[in-house]
Parts: sequence; C-alpha cells; structure tokens
Amino acid sequence: MTRSESTTLLLAGHGSRNPAGNREIEKFAALWRERHLDRRIELCFIEYADVLLDEGLDRAACGADRVVLIPFILNAAGHVKMELPAALNAARARHPRVEFVMSRYVGMGYEIHAILQNQLSRLMRVLDFPDPRTTGVVLLGRGSSDASANGELARAARWVFESNDHELVDLAFTGITWPRLETVVQRQVRLGMTQICIVPVYLFTGVLIERIGAQVKRLERQYPRISFALGTHFGFDDRVFDLLDARVAAVESCENLAFECDGCKYRENADAAESSDPEHTATNHCGDEHCE
Repeated sequence: MTRSESTTLLLAGHGSRNPAGNREIEKFAALWRERHLDRRIELCFIEYADVLLDEGLDRAACGADRVVLIPFILNAAGHVKMELPAALNAARARHPRVEFVMSRYVGMGYEIHAILQNQLSRLMRVLDFPDPRTTGVVLLGRGSSDASANGELARAARWVFESNDHELVDLAFTGITWPRLETVVQRQVRLGMTQICIVPVYLFTGVLIERIGAQVKRLERQYPRISFALGTHFGFDDRVFDLLDARVAAVESCENLAFECDGCKYRENADAAESSDPEHTATNHCGDEHCE
C-alpha cells in the first residue's frame, strides 16, 4: 500500500445554519473525489452539521495510517488557529497509531485574487462597462475578532485596486467588525460613485449570502439613482479545486506547513485563557451573528 492509499484527506467546512450551504460543500467534496478516484476523501464540519470535527477525525482515522485535515476556510481566525489544532491533538490521543497533520487553510492568495478579479470583470459587464473612476468596488467578507484575518481581506482589496482603474475599492464585513456594507456604500455615494460593484468573498451559500442579497435590495431602494451589481459565492471555481490540490501536495512534500499565525498574540492570549471562545466548547457553535 502506498502512502497516498493509506492517507485520508479530511475536508473541514465551516458549516451553515442554511442546509443549502452544507449541501454545496458536500457537492464540492463529491466533485473533488471524482478528480481523485485513487484518494480517500472525507468531509466534516466545524459547526451546524451532523458530522463535526471529532466524529470526522475518528472516521478518517479508521483504516488509515495518516490523516490530513484541510481547513476549507478563507481566513485564519479562531477556527483555524485554535479549534482545529485542539481537535487534532484530541484525535492523536484517541488514535495514537495514526499520524494527524493539518494543511494550510484556503487563504486569500493569488488564486483567490484571480477569482475575485473575474467576479469584478463580470459585474462590470453587467453594468455595460461604465467608467471605473465613477464605479466603486466593495469586497464584502465575513468579519472576525482577529485582526490578521480581517487584514487578509484588506490585502485582497489592495490587490484589486492595484489591478484596475477604479477610484474606490473598499472592504466591508457582514458581522463582528466594521465597516458594514451600508456605511461603505454611503461613503462611496458621497464621493461621487454612480455605480457600485459588490463582490462577496465567500466560498458557498448560506445565511450570510441571503442577508447580503436582502441588504443590496434595500440599498437599491435607498439609492435609486445608483446602479448596483452583486456578485456571488465562488466555491465551485476550478481554481479552488486546484488550490486544495496544492495544499495537499505541500503537506505530502513537507513544505509550507507553518502558518503565519504561529506564535501570534491572538494565539498566545487564547492559549493562556485555555480557549479562544468558550462557547464553542460548550455548544459546538459560537453563537455570533457571523456564523452561518
């Protein structure tokens, strides 16, 4: 048996209160399996699903020598920095003969930037290619209490600005932190934007995608002279599959296993407090409005 044959790849999705979001991740996992018929690929969720981390790790360990946990998450906040490593440590205690490792999370690298750029180009076509100098752009992501996670979206916004001729490229968040979408739109209108492209930075559908749609409808009523174009989630883009392949390849070649969050103050402070979010431990979900 080769190493790949004795290795289980465990995809860890966030989980959504909207069942359609979880079904999309399940569909993604099925499509990824079709691309790798020689690999054993399992799926679990961090919250809001039937199969959570502990059960997923136990299932993945059965009959395997090695389990590679792949955080299917765009930003490295509490889930990636605290909960997943803690779950791996617990799994190692339950399955001492199995090696457990974690790949890098999806992240906001050049691959995701290319997807966001394609989204923006499509929205400009929807608006009949208006002047970018009077067309604002808003990258709208999931908020976090972790500054470095929010900073990844800020970096993506800067990349979009550098790659285009738009006068304004701003970021906004759906919860936890600020600014929110309504505030950013108000600012862009005051600064003379006559069209606004809103690009959600989300892999799959869920409660927050529905909320964004409702917010944009309200903004259209509030600003009838402004043309809005709203993008969508992008988890099924081929580049996302390729990115996960690259994450697995890096683990198997023992490259890029460290996270830039290793040793950061967020993690040190959370370790000192024994948990970044005690409610996760007690309830299996955080209860904050950002969660789907």
